[in-house]
Amino acid sequence: MATGKEARALYNIGQAEGLSMWSPNVNIFRDPRWGRGQETSSEDPAVASRYAAAFVRGIQGSASNTRSAPPAVLLTSACCKHATAYDLEDWKGVSRYSFKATVTAQDLADTFNPPFRSCVVEGRANCAPTPPSTACQTANADLLTKTFRNSWGLDGYVAADCDAVAIMRSSQFYRPTAEDTVAATLKAGLDIDCGPYIQQYATAPIQKGKLTQQDVDKALNNLFTTRMRLGHFDGDPKAGVYGNLGAAQICTPEHKNLALEAALDGIVLLKNGAGVLPLKRGAVASAAVIGHNANDFLALLGNYWGPPCAPTTPLQGIQGFVKNAKFLAGCNSAACNADATPQAAALASSSDEVILFMGLSQQQESEGKDRTSLLLPGNQQSLITAVANAAKRPVILVLLTGVPVDITFAQSNPKIGAILWTGYPGQAGGLAIAKVLFGEKNPSGKLPVTWYPKEFTKIPMTDMRMRAAGGYPGRTYRFYNGKTVYKFGHGLSYSKFSHRLVTGRKNPAHNTSLLTAGRTATTEDNTGYHVDHIGDEVDRGQGEEPRAHGREAHGAHVPPLAERDRLPAGEAAGRVPQPAHQGRGECAPEV
Repeated sequence: MATGKEARALYNIGQAEGLSMWSPNVNIFRDPRWGRGQETSSEDPAVASRYAAAFVRGIQGSASNTRSAPPAVLLTSACCKHATAYDLEDWKGVSRYSFKATVTAQDLADTFNPPFRSCVVEGRANCAPTPPSTACQTANADLLTKTFRNSWGLDGYVAADCDAVAIMRSSQFYRPTAEDTVAATLKAGLDIDCGPYIQQYATAPIQKGKLTQQDVDKALNNLFTTRMRLGHFDGDPKAGVYGNLGAAQICTPEHKNLALEAALDGIVLLKNGAGVLPLKRGAVASAAVIGHNANDFLALLGNYWGPPCAPTTPLQGIQGFVKNAKFLAGCNSAACNADATPQAAALASSSDEVILFMGLSQQQESEGKDRTSLLLPGNQQSLITAVANAAKRPVILVLLTGVPVDITFAQSNPKIGAILWTGYPGQAGGLAIAKVLFGEKNPSGKLPVTWYPKEFTKIPMTDMRMRAAGGYPGRTYRFYNGKTVYKFGHGLSYSKFSHRLVTGRKNPAHNTSLLTAGRTATTEDNTGYHVDHIGDEVDRGQGEEPRAHGREAHGAHVPPLAERDRLPAGEAAGRVPQPAHQGRGECAPEV
């Protein structure tokens, strides 16, 4: 809701022209090379669906944990993008503008559609944008009208991403003329596009009878209904329901703390050999802070971002804990085609602790850019290895990336004692990383995606199949049957947890989640959060045993049910899982 409040505040003071938010991105993170994977929440439909609903409710001003109707006046209008099965930018000459994604009805129903259904049904989103890539979505009446509006109950508008309608004509030759293309999209259920194409070419099809007044009125009704819900016609916005929101509500201490909390909770401890972490504040006389991502706040922000409030770089965060912290970039950029390995090794050899900040940037992964390799770019690996060999004790490697990378070399190297993955943690990322490094925060993050080995790049990005078959390894933890660098859900803690099964029984109810009661306890002197994957939602008959959770069973989706507990040192938590009803998408023809 903090984002929604700041957006409304900017609108009220005249610094924003509209209140439609092109967020959240709830596409499934299907392929580790996807440049926009960093924008999404997970490879798992259940995780993405819950994220989608919570995001939409918050940004539109609804209570975050209820299915109640949106407020009478929306804070903003959320647009869940990009519906649906969109996850390729530009891979080996295959462009999103010309790529035709072939998706099975089963994969569409149980992988790609559920987050969008959750946006509409659970979150009550007012907008559903189609991707910038394919005519299959932008002019698909089965998807836009039968599914979104009639089946799911979308009570808002359907928008095409910028230039999507124009691309249908110029790159895909969907219809002979521009007017025919516009007519086809509006009749299928599209209401507006981000660009000017519909405005330019809608008049001619009306005059020629290819579009009716009813077609136009339907689109206008959907659009203006949402605008009315936003209060666009209620006069001075400062006199409205949200009129109290202004400059004072932007970058507030509360919102800064939320940014810090989000960054802290998202950090994943991948490796911690011999208890290298946490470091002890006051016990580190000198630290070498090495890496192109160590002192660049843009490296924290990812693909799309607004002006950050008082951002802190990792170097600045560490300097708050270590007086003698020396910085060396090591690489000229994330590409690392020019490096200072000898200087980095020399600095490492003269320092008590060495912390490397490596990873990617928007030059390797972003909208319009897919990766072709899962390895760290350029000379990063050789620099990391040289620094580790020169250091007095095992070094700490912090990775800032939005996608998985194959770091097998670091995983197996005892001289690289600890590895953290932060994603792109935002404005408070530098401070958050420092707090985790020095034990002020016990890491509790879990990987939302599978980390594949470099050999996975032999699989074409264009193969949209989810399920493994005939030598094809499948995708995501639900179907993939190959080797991994790190599994979905991996994440360590400074605490050690013990698990003990308390009870177990068959499920007497159909289509509910009833698994086992369990207890989780800390066994060390650290207070921490622990995420338990304690259950599944499954379809089974009365009295049947639960299927093995965490993976697909016979091709039926079994999403995990996760519980997050805060466990003070030495304490335990017990629970009996409750049913978790996660909606599924309806089957549709192959597109």
